[in-house]
Amino acid sequence: MDSPHNPPPSLELLIGDITGEDVDAIVNAANSSLLGGGGVDGAIHRAAGPELVEHCRTLGGCETGQAKITPGFKLLARWVIHTVGPVWHGGTRGEPELLASCYRESLARADEVGAATVAFPAISTGVYGYPIETAAAVAVGTIRSTPTNVSEVRLVAFNQQTLDAYRELL
Repeated sequence: MDSPHNPPPSLELLIGDITGEDVDAIVNAANSSLLGGGGVDGAIHRAAGPELVEHCRTLGGCETGQAKITPGFKLLARWVIHTVGPVWHGGTRGEPELLASCYRESLARADEVGAATVAFPAISTGVYGYPIETAAAVAVGTIRSTPTNVSEVRLVAFNQQTLDAYRELL
């Protein structure tokens, strides 16, 4: 990092399709295989093209709370940061810490490639069942408190409930 005194990134909220975001990097709420799945993961893999899964096969998967980076291939975004969020089990199995790690690790990968703009989905709030209000608080708190050179973070919601959860925090 250039300076430990960089201001936190600006936060922008929107409802949309993360695959169409014109940013340096988009974050994929991936499964541990990194080989595609449902929801955001499947949409990113479809939009990026078959080269993405071919590249992901070389990465050896990803542990929950960690993040790995690949080229964006056919996406507008130059990079895809794949992070594996926790499955919600009521919050007693380290889910908040693992979810926070997803955001920190994703910002670290963005810094490694010099990405200034990053779009995040609401990690773990789909089939992994993380309650959106709780997940949004972890996301916003972690993004605001993590030292990074990223200047703009877009929180891309897939529905109004998700957008409202973010909006209440900002």
